[in-house]
Amino acid sequence: MAAIHFLVFVALTVLSLSLLLPVARANSEGDALYALRRSLSDPDKVLQSWDPNLVNPCTWFHVTCNQDNRVTRVDLGNSNLSGHLVPELGKLEHLQYLELYKNKIQGSIPVALGNLKSLISLDLYNNNISGRIPPSLGNLKSLVFLRLNDNQLNGPIPKSLASISTLKVVDVSNNNLCGPIPTTGSFEHIPLNNFENNPRLEGPELQGLASYDTNCS
Repeated sequence: MAAIHFLVFVALTVLSLSLLLPVARANSEGDALYALRRSLSDPDKVLQSWDPNLVNPCTWFHVTCNQDNRVTRVDLGNSNLSGHLVPELGKLEHLQYLELYKNKIQGSIPVALGNLKSLISLDLYNNNISGRIPPSLGNLKSLVFLRLNDNQLNGPIPKSLASISTLKVVDVSNNNLCGPIPTTGSFEHIPLNNFENNPRLEGPELQGLASYDTNCS
């Protein structure tokens, strides 16, 4: 009889854990997004619905989830937001679209964004973002759109980006990038005007004739 009670206890424990796990995951994603909210100034109150006390963030405005209640989209373009990005965004492992264009966001691009293995579109254009483009973005093997134009980015274009076979659109124009423009892999068909107005860029990389890093810092 004791053995039967034990088996019932084990079965109920496993069932409870299976029910709680999606909630825990959703809460961790909600925590990550709420960290972003805390780092941003939101005069138009577009983030007013981002309540950390809810079971998951799937009911928040500007957030889209899949059928498993995992966050797949964050759409906050042209929302008059200022502040900075947070490394917690790297915890959104099912995120496919991160749309934060046409705001007043400052600071650097978190290295942790390189953990977003499902990301298809990273749109941070028309902000005041500075610092370097993290080489960790080369880990985004599903990325198709990378638009970082019209910011204050400096340093070289990471060569790791050229290894993303899915990458179709890259725009880093109107920054302060330096060094050669990659010409291999996914960069082979990116038009040169997507690199314009970076006074310190040195033109396309000369394969076998020029070192990649040439006085670029």
